[in-house]
Amino acid sequence: MNELTILPDRLTAMSEADLAALPVEQLYEVHHNLAQLIDWVKAAQTKTHAALQRRYTELERTTRAQIGKDFGVVHLQDGAIRVTVDTPKRVSWDQKKLAAMAKRIAESGDRVEDYLDIDFSVPESRYTNWPTALREQFASARTVKPGKRAYELSRNAESGVV
Repeated sequence: MNELTILPDRLTAMSEADLAALPVEQLYEVHHNLAQLIDWVKAAQTKTHAALQRRYTELERTTRAQIGKDFGVVHLQDGAIRVTVDTPKRVSWDQKKLAAMAKRIAESGDRVEDYLDIDFSVPESRYTNWPTALREQFASARTVKPGKRAYELSRNAESGVV
């Protein structure tokens, strides 16, 4: 990180209006240093998570085998420290097989919605390439909302500072 002119305690005390009113060089400094800090924190978290996994995988495996629990929360004891490990269950479904099952359910006269959640979507790249007449038919089912804005600040090359 660069030399700090806006220290963390000052930054914490500043309002959004105070931040917005900073000289552009100081706003750039805050933005740049926070981006570097986020990158550092992410790398440190990744490394620490890997270390925890290395340290506790075997104990977790034996504990889960003893209690017969493949997923969810287990508690491990490491000296005076209680380690809680949460392994969520991630289920995925074969979409082609589900489509075939949905067809069989419908053909039998049952309501597919009683068995399956159905979520239709249209990839934006397909929609924009459709002929106008087809797009018009789908337009009333389409809602467009803005996503979260992202800002990137960088120094101009001609400013001499990179």
